Amino acid sequence: MSLNNASPEIQLAVDLIQLLEENKIDPELVLKALEIVKTDYQKKLANRPKFDQS
Repeated sequence: MSLNNASPEIQLAVDLIQLLEENKIDPELVLKALEIVKTDYQKKLANRPKFDQS
């Protein structure tokens, strides 16, 4: 499967992995930072306006 045909989340994940690997970021640091990012985005998602689906 070509990356061009991959889902947007796969494309973003590959881009992030490449960026982190090219900059030789320590894997332990990456995982800690990703937990912070995940928490932040979960809060953003929870605060996003809900749409009426009725």
